[in-house]
Formats: sequence, structure tokens, C-alpha cells
Amino acid sequence: MNIYHLSHIDLDGYGCQYLTQKCFSNEKKSKIESYNANYGPEVKARLEEIINSIKREKFLGKRDIEHIILITDLNLTTKEARWLESEAMEVDAKIQLLDHHSSGEKTAQQYIWYNLDITKSATLITYNWLQKHYAFDKENRYAQIVKAINAIDIWVSNDELFEFGKVGLGMISGAREINRTLFPAQDRALKLSLIDAMKNHIGKDNAHIELDNNLHQIKKAFFKQAEDNTKDNLVALYVTQLLTNDKKRLIIEYRGAKGILGYNLGNTSILGNTFLLENPDFDFYMDINYRGNFSLRSNNKIDVSKMASEIGNGGGHPNASGGKIKEYRDSFIYSEVKAFVQEYIDEKTK
Repeated sequence: MNIYHLSHIDLDGYGCQYLTQKCFSNEKKSKIESYNANYGPEVKARLEEIINSIKREKFLGKRDIEHIILITDLNLTTKEARWLESEAMEVDAKIQLLDHHSSGEKTAQQYIWYNLDITKSATLITYNWLQKHYAFDKENRYAQIVKAINAIDIWVSNDELFEFGKVGLGMISGAREINRTLFPAQDRALKLSLIDAMKNHIGKDNAHIELDNNLHQIKKAFFKQAEDNTKDNLVALYVTQLLTNDKKRLIIEYRGAKGILGYNLGNTSILGNTFLLENPDFDFYMDINYRGNFSLRSNNKIDVSKMASEIGNGGGHPNASGGKIKEYRDSFIYSEVKAFVQEYIDEKTK
């Protein structure tokens, strides 16, 4: 059985994936692939990825596997649901949607696979579904973390775990160390590890304060490798390794110089310089955010102040500069971001 789990990008959405990972990851006969999306066109884009993934499995001859498309904490429009059902039928996949947003009520009335319950969080709905269909958590080891997420997500302010859930909500929304568009699997791994740490704090005295106090160390533990360091340096080393491992996919060029393009990574001074030191075959580092603002770093290979001036009316120093692409067109798909930036650079330098 292959499960393709698409969920939202807040505590409730990742809470659903935390549970399915615990349920299916150790099942020898099951494989789970996770995806995340915010509302809007990203939902359709991720569903297209799932359909294509199923098609690849079938192309490789794996035709006797049951495929289940699981969607949690996201509502679909009737148009999206109609498209998904048609595509799922074509690849012989089952669909199960578990949600609690009242905006999906019209669609829920039309599709039997659309499970809508506005009285519960998606995490609690998913927990109940896993218990019913897969005999999950007979020992109730995850009941309290589900209760905490439910309390904050549907705002049960008199619940004993409400304040604890509030810390968890901010913990996930503030976990921006790894860019979700560029490295979705690693970003998800960070957030699921935070929820696991959250679970392990339940039951302690003043658990919400303890979790809040320990959050810095919890994050450091995720990024720590051989030696301890500041959190910023640990993150820079971790993300640099991700960039290095994936650098062929991230290459851009400017007037014959080879660079790497990050997306919304931030921390450019540390991250850019760390990457260039670890990868001396690269001439510059560029990071662009969703508004088209970019930062450039070099290690005496090229004058990035001239590059910034030419492509973005910017400037700065030979090894550290920035600017803005006013015509920038953002996307939640990295390959589209990179294609736009490269075409823009080519146009400015032709």
C-alpha cells in the first residue's frame, strides 16, 4: 500500500502527518510519501505531483499496489474535487479527505470520500480515522498531543492543554530555518521533530513554559552534527550541506560565472560565505525572496556589486551586495523561480 499524504503547513496540518508517519513508517507493506501545501493554487500543484508519482509507480511495473491519496487540513473546491476524482480513477487510486473547514461544506456534500467535521481539528479527525481503519495507537500514546493540537486549532481556551498548544502553534510557524519550497522533505522533518519534542514535554510541570524555555536547544539538537556551535552556524552548516548535495539543480550563471540560487533562505552573510568556502568551484551565491529582493555574496571571484547594479539597480561591496528584481514573478515551485531568474539575468546581460 502506497499512501500519498498532502497536508496544510500549520501545526494542525503537520500534526496530521506526524500521526500518519507514526502509523505507517514502520509498516513493511506500506510506504508513505508526504506533501504540503498552503491554500490556493499550490494545492492543485501538489495533487498533480501525487498523480504523477502514482503514474511513475505504474510505469515501473508496480501495478498490484494499492494507492491511497490522503488529504488533511485542506479543503477542495468542487472543481478541484472533480478533477482529482477523475485523475484518481484513471490511475486506480483511492481518495480520502479529512478536514474541518466549513468552506468545504458544498464539496463535501458531493463526494463520499470527503470527510468534513467542523467540530474537531484535522489532527483529531485523522487520529480517529487511523484508529478506526488501521488500529493505530491502541496504547493511547499520542492522545495527549492530539488533544493539545485540537485545543489550540479550534480554540478550546478552557482546555488544560490550550496554553501548551499555543506554544506549539508558534513553534511551527516560527520554524523557518529550512526553506519549504527548496527543501520540502527536510523542512517537514524539522517540523515533525518539533512536534515529537512537544509530545515528550506533555505531563511535565508547567509544560508550556518548559517547552518554550527549551525550544532553542530542541532546534539545535536537530541541526547539530559532529560538534556543537551557535544555532546560526549549525543551521548554516546544515543548509550548506543540503545546497552542496543538490548544487547541480541550483546552478545559475552570470556572464560566464557560476553561481548557486537559493530561495528565501535568509541569513545570507553566514550561509553564503559558508557555501562558497565549502564549494570553491562556485563564483557567487545568490538568495532571492518572494518579493524579488536578492542578496549576493562572493569570495573574491567576481565583483557582485557590479552584478547587483546590472540586474537589480542595487549595489554594495565587491563581495557582498543586493538589489531587487522589480519584475519578479514568484512561484511555490523552485524550478519556475530559477528559470525566471536565469532568463531575467540573460535578458539584462545580452
